[in-house]
Amino acid sequence: MRPISYLHGEPRIIWEEEEVTHMIFKENLQYAVIGKFSYGMPEIRELRSIIPKQCEMKGECNIRLLGNRYVLIRAANMEAYVNLLSKPAFYLTHRLWSYPMRTLKWDPMFDP
Repeated sequence: MRPISYLHGEPRIIWEEEEVTHMIFKENLQYAVIGKFSYGMPEIRELRSIIPKQCEMKGECNIRLLGNRYVLIRAANMEAYVNLLSKPAFYLTHRLWSYPMRTLKWDPMFDP
């Protein structure tokens, strides 16, 4: 257990940089990307089939909901990771509607 300290009345836990790096690899977040939808998005179960096909993902990926406009995409390899970050936006088509999704590099300090 880590000791809890307080900053301005808010509890916090301090981690060493190598501990964070270890957790990133343990949780398979080294190839993680944030997908941001500014104008609505399909349901998460639909996104799990749409994103790999329409973003031309090589290999498997794991997609989780982070908030009402954000998804976490964990690519299985570097090629898929680079592909996701190489375009300014992907336009995902579902039921005759197009949903723009911007991709951002995941960061441990990300707060939706």
